[in-house]
Amino acid sequence: MGERRQEAMCSHDGTARHGRMSPDRIEVRGARVHNLKNIDVDIPLGELVGIAGVSGSGKSSLALGTLYAEGSRRYLDALSTYTRRRIAQTGRATVDEVLHVPAALALRQRPGIPGVHSTFGTSTELLNYLRLLFSRLGSHVCPNGHHVPPSMDVALGRATVCPVCGVEFMGPGAEDLAFNSAGACPTCGGTGIVRTVDEASLVPDESISIDDGAVLPWGSLMWDLMKQVCGAMGVRTNAPFCELTPEERDIVFHGPAVKKHILYRSKKGDDFAELDFTYFNAVYTVENALSKVKDEKGLARVSRFLREDVCPDCGGTRLSQAARGPVVDGMNLGDATRMTLDELARWAPRAPGLMPAEMQPMAQSIVAEMREPIERLQQLGLGYLSLDRASSTLSTGERQRVQLARAVRNRTCGVLYVLDEPSIGLHPSNVEGLLGVVDDLLDDGNSVVLVDHDVRVLRRADHLIEIGPGSGANGGRVIAQGTVADVEASLETRIGPFLAGTRRVRTRERARTDEVFARGAVRLATDAIHTVKPLEVEIPRGRLVAVTGVSGSGKTTLVLESLIPALRASQHAKNPDAAVPMPAHVRSCDPGGIERVNLIDATPIGANVRSTVATYSGVMDDLRRAFAKTPDARERGLKAGAFSYNTGSLRCPTCDGTGQISLDVQFLPDVDIPCPDCGGSRYAPEARMVHLAGDISLPELLGYTVDQALEALGETRLASAKTKLGILRDLGLGYLTLGEATPVLSGGEAQRLKLASELTRNQENALFVFDEPTIGLHPLDVEVLLGVLQRLIDNGATVVVIEHDLDMIVNADYVIDLGPGGGEAGGRIVAAGTPEEVAACAESVTGRYIAEELS
Repeated sequence: MGERRQEAMCSHDGTARHGRMSPDRIEVRGARVHNLKNIDVDIPLGELVGIAGVSGSGKSSLALGTLYAEGSRRYLDALSTYTRRRIAQTGRATVDEVLHVPAALALRQRPGIPGVHSTFGTSTELLNYLRLLFSRLGSHVCPNGHHVPPSMDVALGRATVCPVCGVEFMGPGAEDLAFNSAGACPTCGGTGIVRTVDEASLVPDESISIDDGAVLPWGSLMWDLMKQVCGAMGVRTNAPFCELTPEERDIVFHGPAVKKHILYRSKKGDDFAELDFTYFNAVYTVENALSKVKDEKGLARVSRFLREDVCPDCGGTRLSQAARGPVVDGMNLGDATRMTLDELARWAPRAPGLMPAEMQPMAQSIVAEMREPIERLQQLGLGYLSLDRASSTLSTGERQRVQLARAVRNRTCGVLYVLDEPSIGLHPSNVEGLLGVVDDLLDDGNSVVLVDHDVRVLRRADHLIEIGPGSGANGGRVIAQGTVADVEASLETRIGPFLAGTRRVRTRERARTDEVFARGAVRLATDAIHTVKPLEVEIPRGRLVAVTGVSGSGKTTLVLESLIPALRASQHAKNPDAAVPMPAHVRSCDPGGIERVNLIDATPIGANVRSTVATYSGVMDDLRRAFAKTPDARERGLKAGAFSYNTGSLRCPTCDGTGQISLDVQFLPDVDIPCPDCGGSRYAPEARMVHLAGDISLPELLGYTVDQALEALGETRLASAKTKLGILRDLGLGYLTLGEATPVLSGGEAQRLKLASELTRNQENALFVFDEPTIGLHPLDVEVLLGVLQRLIDNGATVVVIEHDLDMIVNADYVIDLGPGGGEAGGRIVAAGTPEEVAACAESVTGRYIAEELS
């Protein structure tokens, strides 16, 4: 395959131009990004190059931090200064030299979260074609409400005459049908939803008085003195809220905005002030705060008091009444966007035949433009998605595949594509589609570098580079490279045995078939919701249960929208004050003794660099207390609070405890550099004068990995800190530094870190749900993860994983497979049982791949 592509490149580029040979490889010399150890490596051009290695080994540092960073930076450097100032840029990679790197595009593991106006239709650009189709081919509505037969008028830019009433009007252009601009519903602004104040959330606990904080918005969104203004309105603010009269309650929620004269007393002293203050009732307080929201952080403060409903005017279509006017085949644009991609693929080719003869060539041209993007997206297994699906609700894998389909459609040549874990969220049946799209990129004369762990993907590489051997400081070297066969034969390789099939992930002893339900079961019955049919399911307690199925088969709906909310509603049934409503579509839920539900997903931990491994795991609190007890600290009068890099007196005053500062360098990208005063340690020099365990200061200790810290604290009496560090090591996170910011951790690392506090607890009545926990994990890391899950099960927990990874699935005690297809073709339980029983089910798509894995 590689030879064929090289020949294609030579014939395309010419083996020699004016006697010069074209480069056939990218030459990387002295790469030191993150943990890379000054590596030299050649990346063949025009081929599929796979990069493998355990988590934290340095794969992404080579692919994204070096190749993409340099390829994109050099391309942007060729643009004008004016243009560069308006484009977010990556900084220069820490590398001696990178030769012959093409302009680069990256498809990241975590694509950015789309805005509120983005849908599957807009992100794939299919909605642009549909808007054009309804504008040019639709039966339009005249000002008097009559539908006019399709004509060439809009395409020719001329007025249309209504054959019923004779009025002339201009038909809508494609832009007039866009919910992001002229076609937006005026009520919801083109979002399809309206936000209203949820009055029940304003006073969640009516047993307390207004003075004691019963009205929550007056404590978080408005000045505290609003309680006094409310009292001046005639409301008893010292009585329990439940004892207020209907008239008083109405004043609290809906009272008029009138000025009242109050005597205000300061909370922090005995100072008094006479004030005239306008009354903001509880509902208006929230509405006023919502009107001033400028970012997601601000919205989060208000959202707890809001209820989202489907827009009553547009019915969730996002379109104005005028934009819903044009009709094709009895459907308006809103109806068409409710179709799934598969349904659109069947309907669109019929549209030209519904048109008059003179319009059919134009209709066929519009439909022909839609054919390729539809086929690409179907090839990537996204046929079950509807065009009106909000992009923010798509999974990471779905968003990445949308990016990939758009990249192929652009038909670039000579570009370096860097794909970060493209198999994320892919069912085994969709892997061939992914590889087919990658082949098309290569056949157009591009180069593809792909970071992945799926051995089926890596086996297709023309050239494979393995980084390792371990993680963090124990990684960062090229331990094997060459063809797949070369890597399999390497003595240092760690992925080789899995590629060759001589080693498989088998780490736990599964329950016998007749013992799977020996500890009881959770029983759930649901009515139809979305594309999921009515279901009845049993989940064995105290077991590892895998929920499987192709994309769109209903896994998320069953587990995240049905099982978790139903169990939480059951838990709170005995506590009316904290009641969680049972989802309307859930008929019944027998928790079987489950009293606690934990969802462990791959969302990033923390919002900024102030959240670190040490703070999140609780180790930092132990260390601060320990350092405060040392003679050095007592001599200086330092308490535990002084050692906080967020608020303590020992934090670096230059960077305010973040360890970095941002430099504005005009038209170049902003550069974050280690703080010049503290060197990135976050602390002032005085912190280095307090020592623990001999001669280690807290700034130095935060620079240690978990493994190094365990060794350094080995002789101390810090039992709590050492226990927490030991758990992090057992989770396979020993390579992380204590001071590493949590938002930059991979999805797999974030999931395991969230488990740190759970491994030592009794979990007898707990159920843990993991949403694709193997994301970004090497087979050796999957073995570690299975060991962690087994510890939870040994402590009594029930573990449910939503999963595509066959290594995880075949290690499960029980498998619930949904399908058989996605969307309307799925939504029912195809098979449930042990992996062997599911493998024996002829209807199960997943079962076929389980059978191969078990063979």
